[in-house]
Amino acid sequence: MNEIVMRLGLESWKPLLGALLLPPLPALLVVVLGGLLWRRRLGLALLGLGVAALWLEACTAVAEPAKRWLLQPPPALEAAALKGLASAGTAIIVLGGGREAFAPEYGTSSLGIYSLERLRYGLWLSRASGLGVGFSGGVGHAGMQGEAEATIAARLAAEEFRHPLRWVEDASRDTRENAARSVALLKPQGITTIVLVTHDWHMPRARRAFEQAGAAAGMALRVVPAPVGLAGDDSLPLLRWLPSGGGFTLMRWVVRERIGLLMGS
Repeated sequence: MNEIVMRLGLESWKPLLGALLLPPLPALLVVVLGGLLWRRRLGLALLGLGVAALWLEACTAVAEPAKRWLLQPPPALEAAALKGLASAGTAIIVLGGGREAFAPEYGTSSLGIYSLERLRYGLWLSRASGLGVGFSGGVGHAGMQGEAEATIAARLAAEEFRHPLRWVEDASRDTRENAARSVALLKPQGITTIVLVTHDWHMPRARRAFEQAGAAAGMALRVVPAPVGLAGDDSLPLLRWLPSGGGFTLMRWVVRERIGLLMGS
């Protein structure tokens, strides 16, 4: 499906096409349809179904199990495993997760919260292992103006974290391009193992993309998952069944990533 979108020249429409399938829009459409048919039993049933869906998809008590069942993300990278990775043929690669084209408080562009979390962990891994670290991220399919994510990440890594990046890939627009362009950058340097840093809900699709990119490049590429964002909701059990921004955001990511896996994107 992803290939069809590309061949039709609809790359810039990918964010919109994907958003149409994500919560809360499907449930809202069910509610609207139920409202139009409210005088019939079917309409009342649809109203109830839509409202229940809107409620449940915003609960962490539903979103967290959905993440485990639908995505099966890997566990945290253990310290012992990290120590065994130190070699000349290994690189840490951090995937971009969004940027702020202009952050007024800084007077310049900045990374979004997901990118910052990934960058911090990637640099932490680099310090702990001595491995070089790179960042992959452009401006996305929407083609927004401003600095690429990787350019911003390089600046923050050097100026604020005092740990410069070794590799910067700033032309990719999505996960598949993250993988293809990163592999093309690293292959000539003899890299055969990548410690991949991204959020746990994104890792299954990202890992697959890098393995496919390695195979396409004729490499026996080993991809070691190093997920972030593993901490769950520690609220009281009852509160986890109440709608929250955190639960809703997580469910959107879960649905988005599952659709991406099914579409091959």
